[in-house]
Amino acid sequence: MSPDPFPLASGSPASPTPAAAPLRVLCVDDNRDAADSTANLLAAYGAETLARYSGDDALAALPTFRPDVCILDLSMPGMSGHQLAVRIREAVADPPLLVTLTALDDYTTLQKEVESGFDLHFTKPAAPAELLQALRDYIASGRPG
Repeated sequence: MSPDPFPLASGSPASPTPAAAPLRVLCVDDNRDAADSTANLLAAYGAETLARYSGDDALAALPTFRPDVCILDLSMPGMSGHQLAVRIREAVADPPLLVTLTALDDYTTLQKEVESGFDLHFTKPAAPAELLQALRDYIASGRPG
């Protein structure tokens, strides 16, 4: 069994244990601090991360970064997270896990997430342990790569 790429049993790890093949996570939010802090959190637990601040920049990164997971804000100018999710699913033969990390949490938003192809929803501010556990569960389910 490979080592846990997110060793978070009781808080912050003394030294993160990297996975044999690090989970690649693309974090997209027009709020740079939000994108960077999510990427930094996951990187501290062994993930290979990339932060982008617009839908267009995220799409441009897909061919070279090839993420296993995309964590997307929904309310972004230009291309919304919903539109970006649809474009990612169209652009990638084996689409990544799509996760929302948004301040929106109403029925209409949740319904539109389903229609856009999102797999998981987190409301800001998300508890880091819950986000990490969701990624652990994804890895345990036999993620691609």
